[in-house]
Amino acid sequence: MSSEKSSEKPTPNTTEAQLLGHSPLHQPLRVSNELERTTSIEDARSLSSIDRPPSEDEIPPAKVYHPYSPHVLALLIPASIFGTLARVGLLALTTYDGRAIFPLAWVQATGCFFMGIGLGLKEPIGQFYGPLYTALTTGFCGSLTTFSSWQLDIFDSWLNPTHANRDWFRDVLDGLAKTVFTLAISLTSVRFGAHVASIVRPFIPWLPPPSRAVRNIITGLSVLVYAGAFPAYFRMSPSFRHQATAAILFSFPGTLSRYLLSINLNPTVKLFPIGTFTANTFGTALIGAFHVLQSTRTPPSPNGCAVLQGMIDGYCGCLTTVSTFATEVAVLSPKKAWIYVVLSWVTCQLLLLVILGSSYWAGHVSENITCVFA
Repeated sequence: MSSEKSSEKPTPNTTEAQLLGHSPLHQPLRVSNELERTTSIEDARSLSSIDRPPSEDEIPPAKVYHPYSPHVLALLIPASIFGTLARVGLLALTTYDGRAIFPLAWVQATGCFFMGIGLGLKEPIGQFYGPLYTALTTGFCGSLTTFSSWQLDIFDSWLNPTHANRDWFRDVLDGLAKTVFTLAISLTSVRFGAHVASIVRPFIPWLPPPSRAVRNIITGLSVLVYAGAFPAYFRMSPSFRHQATAAILFSFPGTLSRYLLSINLNPTVKLFPIGTFTANTFGTALIGAFHVLQSTRTPPSPNGCAVLQGMIDGYCGCLTTVSTFATEVAVLSPKKAWIYVVLSWVTCQLLLLVILGSSYWAGHVSENITCVFA
């Protein structure tokens, strides 16, 4: 056999193409004949397959990889690093004076677009190399998009820490705009990505699966990529630490935490994907705590500030995801979808209210970051 056979068989007749069968707006998300040929997912066990490599229902058993295969886990390393760097780069590129679109919108749209492509091409990717699918969706897209920064951005709208010239009503309107438009952009981008995948799929050439030696080389190189993140942090200029090197150091642990939560918890509750919900809410609580530490009256050392920024961009950014969240919202029944969205949003905003709001109003921290980077 050319790969490792999964010991846990997912629910039959459920593929990521099926994930686009229902919209939370009570209207089917129809993107192509390829995506319409199957029925939609109805239980949380099937939702957990978003993060899994392709199953025996989609590709020959000889090409199926166990979710905990070293080949799957190792390939998450470079995928999460590249996703983090893409997010940091996009935010830097789209942050400028007089901008008409908030920077995170670009991040969420891009990640969800590639998520849709990955969902639409799951079968051909699995025919070639199953771990590549998980690397694209869970690793790259999950690390490129970020739920925690989205929630923090919304909460900052309520607080208006920059003291922009607007009243409380505009503060509320700004937060609601970031909420509604991010949901709309994310759901639309997943659908658009799946549509593009349906167009390019007939033109994708068949490639033979990599040999055992090549698979082992890919796995080894993936581990070496993460090993290289440590000298990059300590040997490169300290000015790069808060910009990138600290983030890539903490990126894989965040992605791995989310992946394990999804694989283990999503099948346990049928109401909605509890694993993704746990990752997003826990990551939002962490980003709130790290933001408090960055804004103390006596800030940490420059190295400590860089580590905090790395935990925000790397660990929290990769632990939380909008791309998987948007896909799950699109496939749940309308009632469950609204419960999932509202509960996730309210829980995260309440966590930030307790963690950040109480610190601000008690006078323990500044409304703006006080950390000084080297």
